Amino acid sequence: MPKTTLYSASAQPRPYRVIISGGGTGGHIFPAVAIANELRRRQPDAEILFVGANGRMEMTRVPEAGYKIVGLDIAGLQRRLTPQNLLFPVKVFRSVRKAGKLLQEFKPDAVVGVGGYASAPVLLAATSRGIPALIQEQNSYAGLVNKLLSRRVNRICVAYDGMEKFFPADKLVLTGNPVRTEIASGSRAEALSFFGLSPEKKTLLVIGGSLGARTLNEATAAALTRLQAAGIQLLWQTGKLYYPKAAEQAAPFAPDKLQALEFVQRMDLAYAAADVVISRAGALSVSELCLTGKPSILVPSPNVAEDHQTKNALALVEKDAALLVSDADAAATLYDQALALLNDPGRQQQLSQNVSRLAHPHATTTIVDELLALMDRA
Repeated sequence: MPKTTLYSASAQPRPYRVIISGGGTGGHIFPAVAIANELRRRQPDAEILFVGANGRMEMTRVPEAGYKIVGLDIAGLQRRLTPQNLLFPVKVFRSVRKAGKLLQEFKPDAVVGVGGYASAPVLLAATSRGIPALIQEQNSYAGLVNKLLSRRVNRICVAYDGMEKFFPADKLVLTGNPVRTEIASGSRAEALSFFGLSPEKKTLLVIGGSLGARTLNEATAAALTRLQAAGIQLLWQTGKLYYPKAAEQAAPFAPDKLQALEFVQRMDLAYAAADVVISRAGALSVSELCLTGKPSILVPSPNVAEDHQTKNALALVEKDAALLVSDADAAATLYDQALALLNDPGRQQQLSQNVSRLAHPHATTTIVDELLALMDRA
């Protein structure tokens, strides 16, 4: 389909207008909101519209961040034959048509796709009309939507090197992932006071994401006696569903500073308190570990598309910047490795130095630089 330009952005006297599309998980939503916040900081009169998928978490999280969002009736393909899969082509067609109407009404100067179901129809509609488009890929293994659309968009901002195996090299910009830079600003003394921890003991932080991680929770519960015997303090972020059980399991160990927490509001202080971190390997978790310079053991979730968490973890492991334990091996070996690392300050320092070199503290500003440059050239 030949591209037709609706208008020239440079000919518009009005403020910039930008559509940001995608979502489905916090790993997509947080970068999207971070980009919007930075654009608004630099262009306070910019008009920003989000487009998400109806029924997904962005439909509540984005308005909570202060932005308007429009939903499309789009969902991903299931891995097995289902009635939903039979309706998939119809939903894509309808979503592309609705996205086209949104573009005609809103008249954006550029479109940003952050991955997830809703980004595909919007990027397809935008690029067919000659509207500048930018993709932000969070993972070391590119998502299917971003790979398919890479030749149509103008710029691709990535978080890892070597991404030319997925994308046209001339469109790539290594920016890193947008993360809250304040995540690395916590004071250890303030952190220990905030969580009621002792400065004389080593501290282990376990984070499984906002929903928690069953494997990490079960392995941690089984290791409480070992941690107590070793004199280790624990900040154990369990997630909402597992918290009642975890709180009961941790209660006998509470006097020894082994704490189960449903959610950690002050992640800056949690990182500041930690000597070692056990974490899943989602893109934003990995980026936070790089920014905070924390020695970590990554346990990739096996329940993600293309096993991209393992690939994220390996991107660090190959640079000797983290340790990796598979989900299947976690019950047997995770806490052997965690205790060994906690008792090896030299290894902690080596991992910390290596992971810090991979940080991109200015990722958000660099992405917005690229976005503004695209609109200025249009």
